[in-house]
Amino acid sequence: MRILAVSDIESKYYYDFYSPGKLDGIDLIISCGDLDCEYLEFLVTMAGCPLLYVHGNHDDRNLRDPEGCICIDDLVYDFKGIRIMGLGGSFRYRDGKYMYTESQMKRRLRRLWYPIKKRNGIDILVTHAPARHLNDIDTLPHRGFECFNTILEKYQPKLFLHGHVHRNYGNFPQRTTHNGITVINAFEHCVIDYVN
Repeated sequence: MRILAVSDIESKYYYDFYSPGKLDGIDLIISCGDLDCEYLEFLVTMAGCPLLYVHGNHDDRNLRDPEGCICIDDLVYDFKGIRIMGLGGSFRYRDGKYMYTESQMKRRLRRLWYPIKKRNGIDILVTHAPARHLNDIDTLPHRGFECFNTILEKYQPKLFLHGHVHRNYGNFPQRTTHNGITVINAFEHCVIDYVN
Protein backbone atom coordinates (compact mmCIF):
# COMPACT_ATOMS: atom_id res chain seq x y z
CA MET A 1 0.00 0.00 0.00
CA ARG A 2 1.29 3.45 -0.88
CA ILE A 3 0.65 6.26 1.63
CA LEU A 4 1.12 9.96 1.02
CA ALA A 5 1.83 11.72 4.34
CA VAL A 6 1.50 15.51 4.42
CA SER A 7 1.91 18.16 7.10
CA ASP A 8 2.47 21.83 7.93
CA ILE A 9 2.90 23.43 4.50
CA GLU A 10 1.13 22.82 1.22
CA SER A 11 3.40 20.96 -1.16
CA LYS A 12 3.90 22.95 -4.36
CA TYR A 13 4.65 19.67 -6.14
CA TYR A 14 1.14 18.38 -5.45
CA TYR A 15 -0.71 21.71 -5.46
CA ASP A 16 0.78 24.63 -7.42
CA PHE A 17 2.47 22.38 -9.99
CA TYR A 18 -0.11 19.59 -10.02
CA SER A 19 -0.56 17.66 -13.24
CA PRO A 20 -2.83 14.68 -13.87
CA GLY A 21 -1.29 11.42 -12.71
CA LYS A 22 0.87 12.81 -9.89
CA LEU A 23 -1.34 11.10 -7.31
CA ASP A 24 -1.79 7.86 -9.24
CA GLY A 25 -0.97 4.82 -7.14
CA ILE A 26 -1.65 6.55 -3.81
CA ASP A 27 -3.95 4.32 -1.72
CA LEU A 28 -4.27 6.53 1.37
CA ILE A 29 -3.41 10.11 2.32
CA ILE A 30 -2.64 10.96 5.95
CA SER A 31 -2.39 14.56 7.13
CA CYS A 32 -0.48 15.27 10.33
CA GLY A 33 -2.04 18.72 10.67
CA ASP A 34 -1.67 22.44 10.03
CA LEU A 35 -2.89 22.34 6.43
CA ASP A 36 -5.66 24.41 4.85
CA CYS A 37 -8.99 22.70 4.25
CA GLU A 38 -8.90 23.62 0.56
CA TYR A 39 -5.58 21.81 0.11
CA LEU A 40 -6.82 18.64 1.81
CA GLU A 41 -10.02 18.74 -0.24
CA PHE A 42 -7.95 19.14 -3.41
CA LEU A 43 -5.80 16.12 -2.53
CA VAL A 44 -8.72 13.85 -1.67
CA THR A 45 -10.52 14.86 -4.86
CA MET A 46 -7.55 14.41 -7.18
CA ALA A 47 -6.26 11.21 -5.59
CA GLY A 48 -9.65 9.51 -5.35
CA CYS A 49 -8.63 7.72 -2.16
CA PRO A 50 -9.43 8.30 1.53
CA LEU A 51 -7.72 11.11 3.42
CA LEU A 52 -7.34 10.75 7.19
CA TYR A 53 -6.19 13.67 9.32
CA VAL A 54 -5.39 14.91 12.80
CA HIS A 55 -5.42 18.56 13.87
CA GLY A 56 -2.29 20.64 14.17
CA ASN A 57 -1.76 23.44 16.66
CA HIS A 58 -2.67 26.07 14.04
CA ASP A 59 -5.81 24.30 12.80
CA ASP A 60 -8.03 26.44 15.02
CA ARG A 61 -7.71 29.04 12.23
CA ASN A 62 -9.88 26.76 10.03
CA LEU A 63 -13.53 27.58 10.53
CA ARG A 64 -14.68 24.22 9.17
CA ASP A 65 -13.53 20.65 8.66
CA PRO A 66 -12.28 19.62 5.21
CA GLU A 67 -15.04 18.00 3.16
CA GLY A 68 -14.52 14.41 2.08
CA CYS A 69 -11.81 13.83 4.70
CA ILE A 70 -11.94 11.76 7.89
CA CYS A 71 -10.76 13.14 11.23
CA ILE A 72 -9.06 10.40 13.28
CA ASP A 73 -8.25 12.54 16.33
CA ASP A 74 -8.82 10.42 19.46
CA LEU A 75 -9.71 7.34 17.40
CA VAL A 76 -8.30 3.99 16.39
CA TYR A 77 -9.44 3.83 12.77
CA ASP A 78 -9.46 0.64 10.73
CA PHE A 79 -8.41 1.06 7.11
CA LYS A 80 -8.41 -2.26 5.24
CA GLY A 81 -7.26 -4.07 8.36
CA ILE A 82 -4.60 -1.48 9.26
CA ARG A 83 -5.16 -0.02 12.74
CA ILE A 84 -4.40 3.72 12.66
CA MET A 85 -4.48 5.80 15.84
CA GLY A 86 -4.66 9.60 15.76
CA LEU A 87 -3.65 12.16 18.39
CA GLY A 88 -3.40 15.68 17.00
CA GLY A 89 -2.23 18.89 18.61
CA SER A 90 0.98 20.19 20.11
CA PHE A 91 2.45 21.04 23.47
CA ARG A 92 0.60 23.96 25.06
CA TYR A 93 2.70 27.12 24.74
CA ARG A 94 -0.25 29.54 24.46
CA ASP A 95 -4.03 29.32 24.48
CA GLY A 96 -5.26 27.29 21.57
CA LYS A 97 -7.92 24.72 20.76
CA TYR A 98 -5.40 22.03 19.75
CA MET A 99 -2.71 22.53 22.39
CA TYR A 100 -2.26 20.26 25.39
CA THR A 101 -0.15 19.80 28.47
CA GLU A 102 1.56 16.46 28.97
CA SER A 103 -1.13 15.42 31.48
CA GLN A 104 -3.94 16.39 29.08
CA MET A 105 -2.38 14.31 26.30
CA LYS A 106 -2.01 11.38 28.72
CA ARG A 107 -5.74 11.62 29.50
CA ARG A 108 -6.56 11.52 25.80
CA LEU A 109 -4.37 8.46 25.47
CA ARG A 110 -6.03 6.72 28.44
CA ARG A 111 -9.42 7.12 26.76
CA LEU A 112 -8.04 5.14 23.81
CA TRP A 113 -7.03 2.17 25.96
CA TYR A 114 -10.18 0.16 25.21
CA PRO A 115 -10.24 0.79 21.41
CA ILE A 116 -6.56 -0.24 21.27
CA LYS A 117 -7.23 -3.37 23.31
CA LYS A 118 -10.32 -4.24 21.25
CA ARG A 119 -8.21 -4.12 18.06
CA ASN A 120 -5.20 -5.90 19.62
CA GLY A 121 -2.88 -2.92 19.20
CA ILE A 122 -2.09 -0.39 16.50
CA ASP A 123 -0.12 -0.47 13.25
CA ILE A 124 0.30 3.26 12.58
CA LEU A 125 0.47 6.14 15.07
CA VAL A 126 -0.43 9.54 13.58
CA THR A 127 0.25 12.68 15.61
CA HIS A 128 0.98 16.31 14.92
CA ALA A 129 3.72 16.78 17.50
CA PRO A 130 6.69 14.41 17.70
CA ALA A 131 7.58 12.22 20.66
CA ARG A 132 9.85 13.69 23.34
CA HIS A 133 13.53 13.46 22.33
CA LEU A 134 12.56 12.01 18.93
CA ASN A 135 12.69 14.77 16.30
CA ASP A 136 11.59 17.44 18.80
CA ILE A 137 13.24 20.66 19.97
CA ASP A 138 13.77 21.69 23.59
CA THR A 139 11.78 24.92 23.18
CA LEU A 140 8.25 24.69 24.56
CA PRO A 141 6.43 25.28 21.22
CA HIS A 142 8.22 22.31 19.59
CA ARG A 143 8.60 19.94 22.50
CA GLY A 144 7.38 16.40 21.92
CA PHE A 145 5.12 14.40 24.22
CA GLU A 146 6.65 11.85 26.57
CA CYS A 147 3.47 9.76 26.48
CA PHE A 148 4.02 9.16 22.75
CA ASN A 149 7.18 7.26 23.71
CA THR A 150 5.01 5.11 25.98
CA ILE A 151 2.71 4.30 23.05
CA LEU A 152 5.67 3.43 20.83
CA GLU A 153 7.25 1.18 23.47
CA LYS A 154 4.05 -0.56 24.54
CA TYR A 155 2.33 -1.14 21.18
CA GLN A 156 5.28 -1.18 18.75
CA PRO A 157 3.45 0.22 15.70
CA LYS A 158 5.24 -0.31 12.41
CA LEU A 159 4.96 3.35 11.49
CA PHE A 160 4.92 6.65 13.41
CA LEU A 161 3.92 9.73 11.39
CA HIS A 162 4.19 13.25 12.81
CA GLY A 163 4.67 16.82 11.65
CA HIS A 164 4.98 20.11 13.56
CA VAL A 165 8.80 20.33 13.57
CA HIS A 166 9.67 21.75 10.17
CA ARG A 167 12.75 20.09 8.76
CA ASN A 168 14.25 23.51 7.96
CA TYR A 169 14.36 24.27 11.72
CA GLY A 170 17.46 22.11 11.93
CA ASN A 171 19.02 18.97 10.62
CA PHE A 172 15.95 16.77 11.05
CA PRO A 173 15.72 13.62 8.97
CA GLN A 174 12.51 12.88 7.11
CA ARG A 175 12.82 9.16 7.84
CA THR A 176 14.46 7.44 10.74
CA THR A 177 14.10 4.25 12.74
CA HIS A 178 13.49 4.07 16.49
CA ASN A 179 13.50 0.63 18.16
CA GLY A 180 12.45 -0.97 14.89
CA ILE A 181 9.65 1.57 14.24
CA THR A 182 9.82 3.67 11.07
CA VAL A 183 9.44 7.33 12.05
CA ILE A 184 8.41 9.83 9.38
CA ASN A 185 8.44 13.61 9.76
CA ALA A 186 5.68 14.35 7.23
CA PHE A 187 6.62 18.03 6.85
CA GLU A 188 5.41 19.06 3.38
CA HIS A 189 5.08 15.52 1.95
CA CYS A 190 6.48 12.01 2.02
CA VAL A 191 5.46 8.88 0.11
CA ILE A 192 5.66 5.63 2.06
CA ASP A 193 5.36 2.09 0.75
CA TYR A 194 3.67 0.36 3.67
CA VAL A 195 3.45 -3.40 4.08
CA ASN A 196 1.12 -4.67 6.79
